[in-house]
Amino acid sequence: MIAVKKKYQALMMIDEAHSIGVLGATGGGIGEHFAVDRDDVELWSGTMSKALAGCGGYVAGSAALIRYLKYTTPGFVYSVGMTPMNAAASLAAIRQMRAEPEALDRLRRNSRLFLQLATDSGIDTKDTEDTPVIPCIVGDSLRTLALSKALLRRGINVNPILYPAVPEDLARLRFFVTSCHTEDQIRSTVAALAEELATLVAAA
Repeated sequence: MIAVKKKYQALMMIDEAHSIGVLGATGGGIGEHFAVDRDDVELWSGTMSKALAGCGGYVAGSAALIRYLKYTTPGFVYSVGMTPMNAAASLAAIRQMRAEPEALDRLRRNSRLFLQLATDSGIDTKDTEDTPVIPCIVGDSLRTLALSKALLRRGINVNPILYPAVPEDLARLRFFVTSCHTEDQIRSTVAALAEELATLVAAA
């Protein structure tokens, strides 16, 4: 994609919302994962509300481009900047992530375990790999909602992603595995998911 961008003299933005803090040797995101020269991409965006457990987001780029965005983007013109507290909390999260690389190792082990158990149970996770954000494709918005409620009754909180956020045949539950989950929690969650999904299918 970078080669194509350069050929046609286009600008490129990469959204690292689901990769920052989880991909790459130090959690630096998809750019680090694929050893991308950061200067080859004009804009890097992401969120602080997932791996960094905060609120808000960021857009990074050259000083000139960021200055242009600050003066022209409605989010800046009609809103306010991030609060100092949110910025400080996200910075602290980044520092802790760098100081505790073993947490990233635990996250990857937990993610691989969840994905393997789900795959072994016949749960459709599409082409998911190397990420702690793991879908369970249900393919129907109403059944996805029913599955979410059934799991919540069993103490498992997982949000449904429904049409029009995704096509109807890709309606899904989205699981967020963390480094704090235990192996028992992961095993019991996948087992409960498989049971409730089978019940839904049988009732259809």
